[in-house]
Amino acid sequence: MRIVSLLPSATEIICTLGLEEQLVGVTHECDYPPFVRQLPKVTRTLIPTEASSAEIDRLVRQQLQRGGALYSLDLPVLQALQPDLIVTQALCDVCAVAEDEVRAAACMLPGRPQVVNLEPQTLSEVLAAIRQVGAALGLEQRAQGVIEALSSRIAAVVTRTARLKHRPRVALLEWLDPPFSCGHWNPELVRLAGGIEGLGQEGRPSRTLRWDGVLAWQPEVVFIACCGFSVERTLSELPALQFVPGWQDLPAVRSGRVYVTDGSHYFSRPGPRLVDSLEILAHTLHPEIHPLPNGLPCPVRVNGSDVGIFTGVSERGTS
Repeated sequence: MRIVSLLPSATEIICTLGLEEQLVGVTHECDYPPFVRQLPKVTRTLIPTEASSAEIDRLVRQQLQRGGALYSLDLPVLQALQPDLIVTQALCDVCAVAEDEVRAAACMLPGRPQVVNLEPQTLSEVLAAIRQVGAALGLEQRAQGVIEALSSRIAAVVTRTARLKHRPRVALLEWLDPPFSCGHWNPELVRLAGGIEGLGQEGRPSRTLRWDGVLAWQPEVVFIACCGFSVERTLSELPALQFVPGWQDLPAVRSGRVYVTDGSHYFSRPGPRLVDSLEILAHTLHPEIHPLPNGLPCPVRVNGSDVGIFTGVSERGTS
């Protein structure tokens, strides 16, 4: 079986199922596990990644209004790889090649490869997507074992969260200029981790916000996981928050509970590491009851009153 993955989360699912050697092509964004960076790239972006958040947002909206693509397939590379299976998605127009383009390309390839389309919008649907990929590859039992292990970790977080007496108001932001609420599975992660997310809706897409709407929520914790951005890239965007009227008066800023995490590797990808994301978030909100598993990074804790300054990243605590 020769497999091509057209989204990073699918790449992670395929590798979690132990099929690294059958993975022959990935997207330009696939970077985990690290070895996949060496595989042939079958996509390219039409949006300049070095642009500012505001400029990226403007270009994305412009392309979507025109019905244009944000990512394109490198058809010659795809043809040379001769895949038997292509894993893609139709959940988000911003995140991957359009499903119609993928299916049209598959019809042009020798042997007409099978196309598996993933569209998870909740944590349980992410687990079901693992089962879907496993079924397509004849590995139902292996997929079930992965799901059971992830479900056990989720259940452990839920059990500890049930003991909480206070659940802080949380703003989990997926973009800063303009601000975006979290969406799909992320409001659910906040709830399971022991917080209240008043800006995003479970199972619904993220949405554009106004800063006065964020301020009206008066979050006790601001957790920033910019979609597709590393910690370093997100930190470079933070100084602009100093000019948001009312930012300094937020409870989260006054108490020093503004955090930045890697939105590229966590929270944005509907794959196995969403459970890592849950554990990172739970530890950040309630370090007294939620331990951080070995190997997972704590988010950067920002000095909210001066967002140009941040504290170091601790591997074993955020408090």
